[in-house]
Amino acid sequence: MESMFTKIILALFLPGLLVVLFTRITFSHIVSLFLTVALITASVYAGYTHNWLLYVIDVISLTLGFWYASRMMKRNKN
Repeated sequence: MESMFTKIILALFLPGLLVVLFTRITFSHIVSLFLTVALITASVYAGYTHNWLLYVIDVISLTLGFWYASRMMKRNKN
């Protein structure tokens, strides 16, 4: 069984990286945000995440990933 420390580290980095990855694939940071939220929702429904601290960390990581993806899209337009 994974330790809480491992889950926190994954929650810090994985959602933000997924938003950036999906932005590179779909060329839309909005679509990538929805895809990442859908994946996190599916993992919560399946029972892999069951702690409010992890939910908060996921939201922070999603926000930072979305901010970076938006900045990346603006930079690519120029």
